Amino acid sequence: MAEIRDKKPYDALTDAEDLTAGTDVVPEGDFSLEEILAEYGGGRRRHILEEAEALAAPELEAQDASVTIGEETAFARPPQEEPERDDLSCEESEDLPDEDLPDEEPALPVLEENLPPPPRPVSIEQAVGQTVGDMMEAQESLTAAQRPRRGLFSRKKMPLEDTEQLYEPPGPPPDPEPEEPPVGPEPPLDEAMRFALKRWRRLRRPLPVAALICLLLLAPQAAEAAGYAVPLWTGDGTLQTAVSAGSLLLLCILCRGVFVRGISRMAHKFFTGELLLSFSAVAALLDCAAVLWLPERSAAPLYALPACVGLFFGQWGISQREKARCDTFRTAALDLTPPYLVTDLETGACKQPGRVPGFWTDADKPSLSEIWQAALLPVVFVASVVFAALGSVGQGRNADFLLNWSAILAASAALMLPMTDALPAARLAKRLQKGGCAVAGCAGAERISRKKSMVVTDQDLFPPGTVSLNGVKLFGEEMPRAVSYAASLARSSGCGLRRLFDNLLVSEGGTLEPLDDFSFYEEGGFSAAIRGESVLLGTASFMRKMDVRLPSGLNLRTGVFLSIDRELAAVFAVKYKPSDNVDWALRLLRRNKIQPILASRDPNVNPGLLKRKFTAKVRIQYPALSDRVAFSEQESAQGRPRALLLREGLLPYAETVTGSRRLCRAVRSGTALTLLASVAGSLLSFYLTGLGSYALMEPLRLLAFSLLWSVPVFLLDHMAGRY
Repeated sequence: MAEIRDKKPYDALTDAEDLTAGTDVVPEGDFSLEEILAEYGGGRRRHILEEAEALAAPELEAQDASVTIGEETAFARPPQEEPERDDLSCEESEDLPDEDLPDEEPALPVLEENLPPPPRPVSIEQAVGQTVGDMMEAQESLTAAQRPRRGLFSRKKMPLEDTEQLYEPPGPPPDPEPEEPPVGPEPPLDEAMRFALKRWRRLRRPLPVAALICLLLLAPQAAEAAGYAVPLWTGDGTLQTAVSAGSLLLLCILCRGVFVRGISRMAHKFFTGELLLSFSAVAALLDCAAVLWLPERSAAPLYALPACVGLFFGQWGISQREKARCDTFRTAALDLTPPYLVTDLETGACKQPGRVPGFWTDADKPSLSEIWQAALLPVVFVASVVFAALGSVGQGRNADFLLNWSAILAASAALMLPMTDALPAARLAKRLQKGGCAVAGCAGAERISRKKSMVVTDQDLFPPGTVSLNGVKLFGEEMPRAVSYAASLARSSGCGLRRLFDNLLVSEGGTLEPLDDFSFYEEGGFSAAIRGESVLLGTASFMRKMDVRLPSGLNLRTGVFLSIDRELAAVFAVKYKPSDNVDWALRLLRRNKIQPILASRDPNVNPGLLKRKFTAKVRIQYPALSDRVAFSEQESAQGRPRALLLREGLLPYAETVTGSRRLCRAVRSGTALTLLASVAGSLLSFYLTGLGSYALMEPLRLLAFSLLWSVPVFLLDHMAGRY
């Protein structure tokens, strides 16, 4: 009996199945609980399933009880009599009073015909499935009866859960920025400097001779244009051709660096201005030969003079490029571990601890001018060939192809194409070298100046030596203990007051204390737990908001207050002295429309203090505390070195960012004007050569056209180093 009573309901069902083993009852198919959930899944059906299990539980208990009675009793009462008290469930026995129970009668012998029919075994899956089906049918019929009829043009109301927008649907993912290639092996900066210096000296050496040759070729043509007759020159076409061809050939030899530069960049899939100038010189040289070999050529002047001047400008441009690299690497090689670097963030430029790897890689990248030229100059070159063929072969003048081609190339090969990025980079490198700064070429300057903002910390605005202690007042506290607590909080905060309190800590003989639960506050202060005491350090307004009582008549705009357990312990009078270099740097940023972002951890350094201390109209961005802390933590990230700083203070940092912005502006404007000059010269020369109006395209006029386009570009490039 004890064993049977200890069985679970599922064991009782198993015993019931054993009792019906010899009968004709065929058990229904068994279904797993997973199949029932798959059939009646869903949110509403899940609730129905739980209710069905609750309703089926009493029936299963009653069946279990009946099976247990039939197995464990040897005698049973007749089926028409009421069951005994023990056979009732708990709920039924509590509802019946004791006096209504019949008296016990003597047990009768058990007869087979008197036994009740054996119970039919029902599994829990069958009971739950049948109950779920009945309840679903009832709810569907109720829903159909309560469903309102809709009119012909009525609009179905959508339920709130279907129309309510819980969250904004995600849009297309933003295009990720192209990842920069990893920094590979780089030569030492001092070795790169020596190599650039050697190349600069070699490339600038032929410039005086090339300029003299251009002047000698220009002088007789200018005299003829002024109406003067030059002996042995005027009227002698053979001598003019020979001198022009000889001068152009000599310049091709002297300025062979232009050809080398153009071909080498073409090997890297960059069609630059040096290559276009090289094609112009070759076309003019072939035209000089055509004068002697093709008598059918039209009587038009040679375009050797514009080609010679183009080679001179090309040689000057590549020499300036090497000069810029030499000055940049010379400054960067002064210290293998520079104190600071300037990198780019999403918010703007940021100054971080310095390191050299990656600087040479950025300095060796192609500039924005080379990228734009590589996109447009191939079109100009192909157009020159097509225009020359249309103006000569298309009109039955096959002997004039080289004449037309040399004229179109001389007009389309703008003189400032090699110098749009080289000249401003050289100007800026020379300017920054005096201040102990270096920018990693045009590519590094482009990344720095991509955002018109820069992150500025309190140590940039008030460098060491500009923050001093003007006095200390204690309120019932010992000096070493107060200084120790204040220095510990200042050091953990990382603000500019750290050096001030460190010096005070050494002079007073204090010690740094371990901190627990250090926190920043937007109101202008810090808090921490030291030896179980709550310590606060911050401004007067911060103390008032933290319910710390301050003495009346205490008026300190730049004071630092210390409280222990909400009681004022000490007041430190801090004096901020503005620096002339910082004032000039703020003016520089304001003139160039660069927005400084103040990432200050010092509670006293805010826009109000800057307006009081500096004469410049400071327009500074003051973000929230979390953003300021995040920006100031970027100082230890050490990103790619777009620029190197070898001096302290805000002025070198501001000059680097401002110079980079002006460099990029000069490169963009100069490249756009130069490419426009190339397109305009190509179209104009095509029109004039097609008409055969070579008198309007004299070499001097074509040279003047190119020089006039070069004047604004030269001024823009020259202004990159002046700010």
